[in-house]
Amino acid sequence: MSYKVHKDFASKEVLHTALIQRVEQILLDAIGARGEAMIALSGGSTPKRLFEKICHLDLPWNKVLITLVDERWVAPDHSDSNEYLVRNSLMQSKASDAKFIGMKNKYTTAYEGEQACNQHFSMLEGDFDLVLLGMGEDGHTASFFPEARTLSKALTTSDACVAITPPVAPYERMTMSLSRLIRTQNLFLHIEGQKKWQVFEQACEAGPVEAMPIRAFIQRDDAPVLEVYYGE
Repeated sequence: MSYKVHKDFASKEVLHTALIQRVEQILLDAIGARGEAMIALSGGSTPKRLFEKICHLDLPWNKVLITLVDERWVAPDHSDSNEYLVRNSLMQSKASDAKFIGMKNKYTTAYEGEQACNQHFSMLEGDFDLVLLGMGEDGHTASFFPEARTLSKALTTSDACVAITPPVAPYERMTMSLSRLIRTQNLFLHIEGQKKWQVFEQACEAGPVEAMPIRAFIQRDDAPVLEVYYGE
């Protein structure tokens, strides 16, 4: 097991402040060392509030490249698109100069677009400086959904991207593979609410990855330590 938990924050605001300070330092360190930083972000309501604060950080955002952990296969201007979320909540204010690489391409289905997506993401050489994950109440993370038919591929392939269809949640998805996501200097999981904490505790117990895919990150010793930021 390889994880570290940050919890017992007095409020969600205190949690957000602590997490934002870590993100800021990671970006500054990367830019100082290499002249650029590269991060992969998740969508959803939980990170949205975080993004709306991060965008005001006084950073050289033109040296930051942002991409996605996963994407719903909808148009980039669709309200359910993770690209739409990032562009409209994070890439605002001081962060408007950041570079962005999205997943959605011209193909009608995620499966048709998988090869092109992998070719597109081949330009992202080297490790990420930060991968920020979320988690659903079914134990999924990225778009690694329990019982999805291409889950095994997402967990084992050396390709960067995998098309996947959730058994219940809407839309086909494109997700970064496990092998690509663990190529990062920092791996964070941001969760809020007692229900998700209970799910995380359950995932920390022995059991198949396929039943609770977040275990793919918890149970690996050949990946960065998963730092869990939790607030009620």
